Amino acid sequence: MNTPSTGSGSPEELQRRLGLFDAVVIGLGAMIGAGIFAALAPAAHAAGSGLLLALAVAAVVAYCNATSSARLAARYPASGGTYVYGRERLGDFWGYLAGWAFVVGKTASCAAMALTVGSYVWPSQAHAVAVAAVVALTAVNYAGVQKSAWLTRAIVAVVLAVLAAVVCAALTSGAADAGRLDIGGDVTFGGLLQAAGLLFFAFAGYARIATLGEEVRDPARTIPRAVPLALGITLIVYAAVAVAALIVLGSRGLAVSTAPLADTVRAAGLPGLAPVVRAGAAIAALGSLLALILGVSRTTLAMARDHHLPSALAAVHPRYKVPHRAELAVGVVVAALAATVDVRGAIGFSSFGVLAYYAIANASAWTLAPDGGLRRRAVPVLGLAGCLLLAFALPPSSVLSGAAVLAVGALAYGLRRKATS
Repeated sequence: MNTPSTGSGSPEELQRRLGLFDAVVIGLGAMIGAGIFAALAPAAHAAGSGLLLALAVAAVVAYCNATSSARLAARYPASGGTYVYGRERLGDFWGYLAGWAFVVGKTASCAAMALTVGSYVWPSQAHAVAVAAVVALTAVNYAGVQKSAWLTRAIVAVVLAVLAAVVCAALTSGAADAGRLDIGGDVTFGGLLQAAGLLFFAFAGYARIATLGEEVRDPARTIPRAVPLALGITLIVYAAVAVAALIVLGSRGLAVSTAPLADTVRAAGLPGLAPVVRAGAAIAALGSLLALILGVSRTTLAMARDHHLPSALAAVHPRYKVPHRAELAVGVVVAALAATVDVRGAIGFSSFGVLAYYAIANASAWTLAPDGGLRRRAVPVLGLAGCLLLAFALPPSSVLSGAAVLAVGALAYGLRRKATS
């Protein structure tokens, strides 16, 4: 097996600059992003009055994935996340497939988040604003991971303040009706799973902590603490926001809303808060974009080190200690997509790919079970089953496009192996 990087300070390794607080904040920035402003409506359409049950299912799967990722990150504290874990525990192909699913799917997600920023800030010039956002955040990342952490702190603080305002407005309004939380006959098993699959991706940002494993101080202690802390805080925030939206709009009103949190404050009798919510959504999308670029560039670095991507992308900046070429390459591709294509409604394969990514993470963690006994074996098994179940509960178009992307990656891997054999 390949020996993971230790981050000891050689020119080609990243520098360990992130402590527990920064790791938690980066996880929060990746999770508490634009998804909570938009994911509630399609999830409510699928789950009906069972929205909170779907949120609980998504949280359980996310917890299993987070626990598996944290154990693996402590064992292999190198950039790349599940790409590294799959390679080390399951073999080169599975690591490659995880990295392929992450890089391709999340690059499209980066462009989608950039366009989300543009649509909130200046709708008529959404593409131009999106490109400007990508350039600005790539520059921040290029200047060092600590600069990214500082910006993420500010973004998380603003977004949490906006979400707190939404919850307070809903809970104290005359439109609030706790009876809207009751589960009715509109709930189906398939609808619950599909809603859980949609909501799961609002939790998926905890992987950013593991992906940055080579830049975390004392990773064996920090990562296993940071991941559950970030996930737990996010679950509390999401549950509070979901309850607030449901007691004001109800599941039917929420299902047809195009801007659910803005509609929540309007229905609560505070329409003046709606522009604040829109600004919060734009800032949250910036936070998601920042974390996504960080994650994709680090996975690109890891794959370039193993020559699955051009080896030039494995360079580490001698001063800033970041994968500067990988970051610039990711920034250029994302900016090009954001300038030319509206991918917000065409990235269903990303959802399928991320669940495949975490399925490989859980399978990798299962091989660590002899180190932890039966209890630790059960968590990755449940996580793997949950990922597969949610992946195939997604709309058929998402399943087909996601499977096609994985098949293209597997074909590329096979052709490369044949060419080099």
